[in-house]
Amino acid sequence: MGPKQKGGGAGGASGKQKGNTAEEVEEVLQAVVLADTFETRFEPFSLERPRCLLPLANTPLIEYTLEFLANAGVQEVFLYGGAHSSLLEKYITASRWKASSSPFRKFTFLKSTATSVGDVMRDLDGKHLITGDFITVSGDVISNLPIEEVLAKHKARREIDKSAIMTMVLREAGTQHRTKASSASPVFVIDPTKDRCLHYEEIDHHHKSSSRLNIDAELITSHAEIDIRQDLIDCSIDICTPDVLSLWSDSFDYQAPRKHYLHGVLKDYELNGKTIHTHIIKDHYAARVRNLKAYDAVSRDVISRWSYPLCPDTNLLPGHTYELRRGNLYQERGVILARSCVIGRRTVIGQGTSIGDKTTVTNSVLGRNCKIGKNVVLDGAYIWDGAVIGDNTEIRQAIIGEGVTVSSKCTIEPDSLLSFGVVISSGVTVSRGTRITTAPREDGSVPANDAKVVGENGHGYEYSPEEDEDEDEDDNHSVSSGLVYNMANLSLSTESISTLSSEISGDDDYYQGQQTDSFGTSVSEDEDDHDHFQHDASSNIFDSLRDGVSADVVQLELVSLRMSANASDQQVRRAVASSFMKHVAQLIESGKGAGDAVKGVFTQYKEVVERSLFDKDKDEKPDQVDLLLQIQQDLAHRPKGDTILLFTAKELYDLDVVEEEAYEAWWADERSSSTEEMRKVRSQTQQFVDWLANASEEEESDEEEEEEESDEE
Repeated sequence: MGPKQKGGGAGGASGKQKGNTAEEVEEVLQAVVLADTFETRFEPFSLERPRCLLPLANTPLIEYTLEFLANAGVQEVFLYGGAHSSLLEKYITASRWKASSSPFRKFTFLKSTATSVGDVMRDLDGKHLITGDFITVSGDVISNLPIEEVLAKHKARREIDKSAIMTMVLREAGTQHRTKASSASPVFVIDPTKDRCLHYEEIDHHHKSSSRLNIDAELITSHAEIDIRQDLIDCSIDICTPDVLSLWSDSFDYQAPRKHYLHGVLKDYELNGKTIHTHIIKDHYAARVRNLKAYDAVSRDVISRWSYPLCPDTNLLPGHTYELRRGNLYQERGVILARSCVIGRRTVIGQGTSIGDKTTVTNSVLGRNCKIGKNVVLDGAYIWDGAVIGDNTEIRQAIIGEGVTVSSKCTIEPDSLLSFGVVISSGVTVSRGTRITTAPREDGSVPANDAKVVGENGHGYEYSPEEDEDEDEDDNHSVSSGLVYNMANLSLSTESISTLSSEISGDDDYYQGQQTDSFGTSVSEDEDDHDHFQHDASSNIFDSLRDGVSADVVQLELVSLRMSANASDQQVRRAVASSFMKHVAQLIESGKGAGDAVKGVFTQYKEVVERSLFDKDKDEKPDQVDLLLQIQQDLAHRPKGDTILLFTAKELYDLDVVEEEAYEAWWADERSSSTEEMRKVRSQTQQFVDWLANASEEEESDEEEEEEESDEE
């Protein structure tokens, strides 16, 4: 249990500010818990319940996080809810953390309409609740780290250098540790003499085109020593100063803590002058349950006692009665075991659960009040509270949600997820990786029971997420510009730096399965977005449009950026499209009409758009089609996007920037109607495309009549 009013670190009586005043002011250690990380990796379970309330070793994830903060001496906690915040608030209100005996002096539950971590941090900055250094932590962190040392080093660094605004806790774990991502992993470039992080990037291991590290040559030449670390686990534990919140508020493009905020602050060091540091731990446990793979890995770590004292027999929840037995077997009181059942090593069994004859359970977690039949095989299975498993059923490496019924003679293959209340009929085999739920869809509709998946008498349907964010299936692989290094053959000699050349791959897959990264759009922390040129160029163009900078200056700056980044033609068009549409949308929000806004922007900066197109004298118009697709893609997620697209299409035609053939090819291109959003945003433009087609037919008809009259003469 966490200590009550523990004075460790900077949070206790020892952490008082010294001064000449008669009365010393106690420094309160605060913490911000992000209960929602705005990801979909725990779907379909997170469709019905906050992910931080999902059980790990039969204890809700949030309990481990709050226990860590209590042991750290935190006195004030601000918990940000997200999806299903009412359920989380109800849970917290009834928990020991809000009781009079709570180790926290103050516990505040905050609701927000945020759609990203960036929105949360900007909201926090606006509330002015933070009074000094504070800890930020994700609501799915499990750690036994005594944080006093990290706090002490952070404060000592701040005394010397006020520009040091944040310290990240990272765990050294080797490149193949089971809690690391299998397809993408963070790479930290660190100055070990100052523990300062110089560069951050994420490497995709599954795709050679993006398995590259992009380092500014100046970083290498300006530091006598650097470490490139791919063996570190990001624990999502940060010690921050209020300056961190100010930087979040200064850039509304920052959405994710690492891929946007960390990368952006480090890259813009010359502008902001702020430094971010690291604290690498080796002897304690810290991990984040960031996805289902990590859920399995961290569960095994907890059961194997790597996270001690955060283990089942610590009984973090009131009423838990787990006892440790030989072979890392944890069992509560009130469990009913048949004489002939076999309970193997590394297993957790909750109160009220019964297990039938000749059933074998190994490496599994069984919640409370589960009913396991006869001749059942459970291997690497996670069976949550109240689940019923029928006789002669086999479940391996799968998660069976609360209240699920799996009837007799079923086979649940590995990686399957059965969410709350699902019923599987007798004799059904659930194929590997299948997700089944009974939850309503986003539009509120509940699909009929899918007999092919759950059987004739079953209940539930197969869930297929629109955008599967599981890192092993991410298809967005744009490659960043800049100096490109292959991690496997990385050399840091000055000779090799001078001879390495950039690699720029095409963006042929840009429209396939991609979420837009237009300004203000929520971007999940684990999406691949290596295109730094896009961010820099878009921001630069938008600022210039907003400030009324002349077109020739805008073009000159864009050319300079493109040359320094060795960006492709398509990347340039993408930056032009997103920045122009953002500026138009902002003008409309300020009260300007859509037609006037579009006309004013494109008339004044026609040259910038034209200089991104190179197919004017060609029969095919791939560049013009690409420009239209880029604009359509951006507007698909903006208010009044369909109206803006109509006026934009007409204006580009009136200015002779885009030709008739390009409109025809764009409309016929399957990418322009590949999703419901793309079809919806182009709906109003149908009238313009039809007018173009009719005008073209009438012109051809007139030409034919003139030719006939000429022949008759």
